[in-house]
Amino acid sequence: MGSIEQTLVLIKPDGVSDGKIGQVIKRFEDKGLQLQGMKMIWLDEALATKHYQQHQGKKFFERLISYITAAPVVALVLAGESAIKVVRNLVGTTNPAKAKPGTIRGDLAISLEHGNIIHASDSRETAAKEIELFFASEEIFTY
Repeated sequence: MGSIEQTLVLIKPDGVSDGKIGQVIKRFEDKGLQLQGMKMIWLDEALATKHYQQHQGKKFFERLISYITAAPVVALVLAGESAIKVVRNLVGTTNPAKAKPGTIRGDLAISLEHGNIIHASDSRETAAKEIELFFASEEIFTY
């Protein structure tokens, strides 16, 4: 049995502008994850750079920053048993063209060039940093 943990999910600009917010959230709720925080935010370049700092210097970095700042995102804090692994399994592989049917990317995204709809923290350490980047403690509700 896993432990209860929190994770950060961002529904990226393509997911927001294509009207996929409800479908994405429903998949997490249907799986039994608890929604502890949610807000819409338009990332500026500074926040986007902090969020994607591990990719600085890579050839796709500027394109990534341009993409994530093009429209609002919906930031979520989800909690549950082994939430990070559960969420990443629901999300699917980074490249939507290779994501399995039944995953969020496999069902709702087309290609990396058009955006892959969603970001999900990849570890407890990353989740803690990302949650702190996007949420103040009073914006997260445990119930």
